[in-house]
Amino acid sequence: MNPDSVPSSSPGFGTPVHPLRSNKLTPIPTRTSVLPILLPPATLRPIAFRTFTRKHNLTLSSSALQSLAGFVGKHCGSGWREEGLAERVLDEVAKSWKKAGGGVIIEEGRGASLKAILETLEGNMSGGRLIDSKSASKEGSTRTTSAGGMLSLQPSMSMMTTIDDQESNKSDDTVIHPRHWIKVIGAFDTPRLAYNAEKKNFEVTKIKPSLFPEPSHKTALFRDRYNLVHQRLLRNELFQVPLASASMPTLQRSSSTFARSQCYKLTPVANLLGRSGTSHLLLGLLSISPTGELSLTDLTGSIVLDLSHARLIPKGGAWLTPGMFVLVDGIYEEEENVRGSTLGGNSGIGGAIGGKFVGVTICGPPCERRETSLGMSIHGKNEDISSSGGFGWVDFTGVGSERAQGSRMRRIQTRCLHEAHDGNQLNRRFKIVIMGEVNLDNMKTMDALRKVFSLYNDSAVQERPLLFVLVGNFVQKAIINGGGQGGSIEYKECFDMLALVLSDFPSLLQRSTFIFVPGDNDPWSSSFSAGASSTIPRYAIPNLFTSRVKRAFASANSQMDRNQLSEPPGEAIWTTNPSRISLFGPVHDIAILRDDISSRLRRNAVTVGHNTADMGGDLSSAVEPEDQIHAGDQQGAGISNQTSPVTLSARKLIKSVLDQGTMSPFPQSVRPILWDYASSLQLYPLPTAFILADPEIAPFCLTYEGCHVMNPARFIPEGGLSTMTTEENAERCVEAAVDVYKA
Repeated sequence: MNPDSVPSSSPGFGTPVHPLRSNKLTPIPTRTSVLPILLPPATLRPIAFRTFTRKHNLTLSSSALQSLAGFVGKHCGSGWREEGLAERVLDEVAKSWKKAGGGVIIEEGRGASLKAILETLEGNMSGGRLIDSKSASKEGSTRTTSAGGMLSLQPSMSMMTTIDDQESNKSDDTVIHPRHWIKVIGAFDTPRLAYNAEKKNFEVTKIKPSLFPEPSHKTALFRDRYNLVHQRLLRNELFQVPLASASMPTLQRSSSTFARSQCYKLTPVANLLGRSGTSHLLLGLLSISPTGELSLTDLTGSIVLDLSHARLIPKGGAWLTPGMFVLVDGIYEEEENVRGSTLGGNSGIGGAIGGKFVGVTICGPPCERRETSLGMSIHGKNEDISSSGGFGWVDFTGVGSERAQGSRMRRIQTRCLHEAHDGNQLNRRFKIVIMGEVNLDNMKTMDALRKVFSLYNDSAVQERPLLFVLVGNFVQKAIINGGGQGGSIEYKECFDMLALVLSDFPSLLQRSTFIFVPGDNDPWSSSFSAGASSTIPRYAIPNLFTSRVKRAFASANSQMDRNQLSEPPGEAIWTTNPSRISLFGPVHDIAILRDDISSRLRRNAVTVGHNTADMGGDLSSAVEPEDQIHAGDQQGAGISNQTSPVTLSARKLIKSVLDQGTMSPFPQSVRPILWDYASSLQLYPLPTAFILADPEIAPFCLTYEGCHVMNPARFIPEGGLSTMTTEENAERCVEAAVDVYKA
């Protein structure tokens, strides 16, 4: 009997005239229709709170709740509550939001797109239900409609989550070489984030960046810096009002002079009007007024600043220059005439106010540890991530957020460390070699490089560095400027000689990554600046000059059998100035800057008068507990544990820079910045390590608030290397060989 035969088309059997033959290979799926309903957001709120807040530690905004209510009412219908359809949909939305790296608050512009997530879910729903992985695998990747057309079927969100979790577990179980997890992020590839003071979160700037932006972007640059410092300051425990004192009424007038059990309060500049003779604490930007007077500016106005009787807290602890944000405690003295402004004595908002502010104590805003900024706490191998406060969901460098990737990457790092050192618990670390001011046009530099590479080439494979960071200037003078074609040829010959030196050590080229960071004398910025400070960020060295070095790496890797190794091939990376190095995702963030910042701070420093009389409030309790600068790993840096003048100078430099939260705390007239790329100079949250390459000061390696700051100084010290032995030469040339990674 024919298996496809059907009964006759008689009315008694109810069969059609033309039989429909079923295709067992491609069955026709049925799609259940849903009658949409109008679901008020208030009705969905209890289920949304239980799913997002209690289960996933997320907060749902009113606009997002309205969008979800419309989506559930349209696609789930009347069975949204009884059949549990809404809870499943909301759970998938929460998982997708966290996987996309969104913030704690669910709304558009928080790092993920709620609209895109709902559009993906809409294509994976049938009859108000999400298509699970089993049904999706049975139906296949395509569906055939009744009209004979092809309907695309995307994998469901639960299926995608399951697959990604399996891949993550698989990658955790499979030990991969640590150089697989190295990523160099240029300044022009860093996410452009701006702090929104109203929403209290970071947002991605959607305006397309330009080298010639509108003038309003310059104003936004300093406004964003102020908002960032202000929110960081308010998160400090010394500026938070205790709950007990906040609940009790008081008639005490607001002042900056408080007992230690009470908190500090900030006063906007505009609120000083009519309060002559009172003491206040101000946060503002040091600047020079058009009349040449020192002034303090915030978002509400500016006022003339008198520091002739002020004390710096701590004494000699930091540089203060125009362009920095400072805390000033002092007394407001009102005058009838406004100096430096024509707005009149009663003007306040948007301009200078009359009188002057006599500073008593002045300091920079206290720094904040990286763990506090990200809302996390790590004690040994245990991680405790708080659901309140911090910006753990924000992806600051484009490699994933701390809350999304941190735990997984730490597990991978532990396995890589264990495998690389064969389970040895005493020496579980990787090395990064940093060399600064590598002048390739100096023949002594080539000899020193050869000795340094020979030292590491003869060491064991486990002891070889993961990274070699070479920081410019790569020539002593800006030969590109005014040199014409000959200048370009001479510059290329310098890297050709470097390629010859590297070719003698193929083992290092096969097993290490070399990173090159340009300086002021390198092209193309030196073509119009003649070696002087130009705008930052600065582009990488063009490929025109680096082809021979890349060829040396390609030749060395071609001689190695990669089938027997799990590590990636060695490579040479030319990056921008500044730039970032990410190791194991957000676990290790290393910032690199090549700049003569110490000499610029000394030239533009503001003179602060010394008066031992205590005329008002004291900021020492707000600053001194935060000044925890101590010597880090001193191997290769040549710094003793004793407090030497070099250490004191290094501490002063580190505190001046990190407290400001930016690599360039100067006005545009002193240090020009590309306005649309100013976020790449941001030091918030603090990186795990900061390579501050400044050849004007001695090398150092110190730790401040958990951030390891190191300066390689000059690769060839002043006076040459002729009087040193080979081993001393190698140790001195490697100005900072810092063990960044520890188990």
